[in-house]
Amino acid sequence: MALHVIDEANRCLQCKNPQCVKGCPINTPIPEIIRLLKENKLDEAGRTLFENNPLTTVCSLICNHEKQCEGHCVLGKKGVPVQFSDIEQYISRSYAPKMVKGPKPSNGMRVAIIGSGPAGLTIAIILARYGYQVTIFENKSEIGGVLRYGIPDFRLPKSVLDDIQYRHIEMKGIKIRPNTHIGGSIGIEDLFRDGYKAIFIGTGVWKPNALHIKGETLGHVHFGINYLNSPDSYKLGQRVIVIGAGNAAMDVARTAIRHGAEELTCFSITKKVAASDYEFTYAKLEGVDFEYNKRPVEIVDEGVIFRDVIEGEDGSLTDIDGSDRLYESDSVIISISQGPQNGIVNSTTGLVADKKGLLVADEYGNTSRPGIFSSGDAVHGPRTVVEAVAHSKVVAESMHRYMQSLREEK
Repeated sequence: MALHVIDEANRCLQCKNPQCVKGCPINTPIPEIIRLLKENKLDEAGRTLFENNPLTTVCSLICNHEKQCEGHCVLGKKGVPVQFSDIEQYISRSYAPKMVKGPKPSNGMRVAIIGSGPAGLTIAIILARYGYQVTIFENKSEIGGVLRYGIPDFRLPKSVLDDIQYRHIEMKGIKIRPNTHIGGSIGIEDLFRDGYKAIFIGTGVWKPNALHIKGETLGHVHFGINYLNSPDSYKLGQRVIVIGAGNAAMDVARTAIRHGAEELTCFSITKKVAASDYEFTYAKLEGVDFEYNKRPVEIVDEGVIFRDVIEGEDGSLTDIDGSDRLYESDSVIISISQGPQNGIVNSTTGLVADKKGLLVADEYGNTSRPGIFSSGDAVHGPRTVVEAVAHSKVVAESMHRYMQSLREEK
């Protein structure tokens, strides 16, 4: 691994106007990182990575590099781009064990983080660096949100998240309240009552989108986000149909293959899958089949009835009458994205959400109530992890300014 990383680092042209940085949603200083590595300054390179992106170990594994940093590398125009993902992974995982500093002295101000997905973790880590007393309220038993419960272990090992919890959360004095639902026994008003000066809502999108077709409630039908949450709980049988063709659907399909499915087909309503080329290629390599331009019209005990559709040049879809056909399967998994749960919005006065249930917030994370902030999927809907981290860095600084203004008013 190390020799490969050095070889890749030596290929970097150290461009004066690095397109790789522009292609990275969080503007990772890639040429600087590579230069430090080549100068045998591994610790400095690692420190730079983590200061820029608290979840750099995660992003090195699951980012859509082919469309971001590596997709913008000038070497990729006529050949193979520098594989910065491998470089980032090597540096971040080599440096992580050296991150042993304890918590910063408290500044006396409490912050509540609701949800421990990418956005919540980023906010918590940055504010802890400022000395805030941070408490994370997590609905599930372990931290990570979609990172732990929505991304398979073969893409993101749980050991990476465990290391983040130890080095970034526990060692920094951040407290965790697992299995705690905000919007039920505890509400937003209770947090303000108990002295939290600012509250961040990063609850993500966990409500699966439905097809709203006949048969969707049958016993052999499941939702993708629920399946990824606990795949060992499901008995899918040998033949599985996955409705959807995005990256999450690829995770569902590849996980089901690893859990014994012998015949698995993903159905896409368009002539091209929505998943990245990387995820699509691996799915095909692992035995996933694909059907295109198929619309599900009914789910029955024997499988799914699909109808052929014609895709126009403008992206319109037209059903072909008389083309309905039953595709047999033992189980059906619907994976067509997710939306937000609305427990906090429904139980909090003055908190505004849009028609989709997403929280309304400005570019700095300010919601309709002073002192309540939000970012990530809870605001924008399903996005990439690195996009959530990038926006949350801005929001963390906004929260810091807000709380400092409260202190100055006293």
